[in-house]
Amino acid sequence: MLRLLARLNIDPYLLLLISTVGLASILPARGAWAGIAGGVADAGIALLFFLHGAKLSREAILDGAKAWKLHLTVACLTFVLFPIVGLGVSAIPGLEPSLAMGVLYLTLLPSTVQSSIAFTAIAGGNVAAAVCSASFSNLAGIFITPLLTALFITGKTQGFSTDPIIAIAVQLLLPFIAGHLLRPWIGGFVSRHKKLLGYTDRGSILLVVYTAFGAAVLEGLWHKVTLAELGLIAALSLGILAVIMVIGNVLGRMLGFNHEDRIVILFCGSKKSLATGVPLAGVLFPAAQVGAIILPLMFFHQIQLMVCAVLARRLAAQGEAQKSAQPVQAELVEAR
Repeated sequence: MLRLLARLNIDPYLLLLISTVGLASILPARGAWAGIAGGVADAGIALLFFLHGAKLSREAILDGAKAWKLHLTVACLTFVLFPIVGLGVSAIPGLEPSLAMGVLYLTLLPSTVQSSIAFTAIAGGNVAAAVCSASFSNLAGIFITPLLTALFITGKTQGFSTDPIIAIAVQLLLPFIAGHLLRPWIGGFVSRHKKLLGYTDRGSILLVVYTAFGAAVLEGLWHKVTLAELGLIAALSLGILAVIMVIGNVLGRMLGFNHEDRIVILFCGSKKSLATGVPLAGVLFPAAQVGAIILPLMFFHQIQLMVCAVLARRLAAQGEAQKSAQPVQAELVEAR
C-alpha cells in the first residue's frame, strides 16, 4: 500500500491528516472524552519536545553559530519577510476572519526541521548548514512566534497577556530543556530509534488536530467555511510559497552565497512547521478557534512538500548534469 502511494506521489501522512479531520467532523470529542483527548494530546506534545531536545546536540549549536550570515538570512525570510507577506494576504477582503487569521498565523511560524534537511540533501546543498539553520529556526520559534502572534493577532483582540508565554514555557520549553540536559544519557537511544521520534511527532500532531477540529466542528466550523474559501486558501498558500522562494533565491545571489548555501536558503527559508504550529496554536488561541486557524497551515504544509520535492529532484538532476559535463570540458581544455 505504501509503495503504491509513493508511486502516485501521495503522502500517506496527508491521508492520515484528512482521515483525522473527517473523524473529528463526524465524531468530535465531547464531554469527558474531550478532556481526556486534550490531556493525552498535551502529554504527546510534551513528549515530542522532550525527544527533540534530546536529539539536538550542543556540537550542532556551536558549529551552526559559525555560519551566522546564512542563518540570519534564513531567519529574516522566516520571521520578517513571511509575516510581511502574511499581513498583506490576510487583509484580502472576503476571506472568513478565522481563516484570514490562520493564513497570517502560518506566516509567523518557524521553519521545518526534517523536511528542510531532507530536501537540502536531495538537492545537493549544504546539509550541515541546513541542520543548524532549521534547528535554530525551530528553537527560536518557540519564543518569536508567540511574540509575533501577540503583536499582530491576539494583541489586537484580546490584549497582551503573559499567560500564553507561561503555558508555552511549561508545556514546550521545559520538556525541550529537560530532554537536552538528559541527552548524555538518552541521546544515543533517541538516535538509534529515529522512528520513535517520527511516530511521536506525527501521532502527537494527529491527536491535536483531532481535538482542535472536534472543538471547531462543535462551534460550527463547516457551516462557516465554503469550498470556494478552501480553494482560495490553497491558491494563497501556493502564491505565498512562490513569492518567498523567488525573493529568497534573488537574495541569496545578491549576498554572494555559493550554490550549496543558496539551496539551504531555498528550502529552510520557505517552509513552515506543522509540528510546531499545531501545538503552539493550541496554547495561543481559544480551543474553538484552533481548528479554523490551523486549516491554512495544513494546506500550506502539503503544498510546500509537493513543490519542494519537485524542486529538489530538479536541482539534483542539474547538479549531476554539471558534474558529468566537467570532465568533458576539462578534456576539451587539455586538447586545446
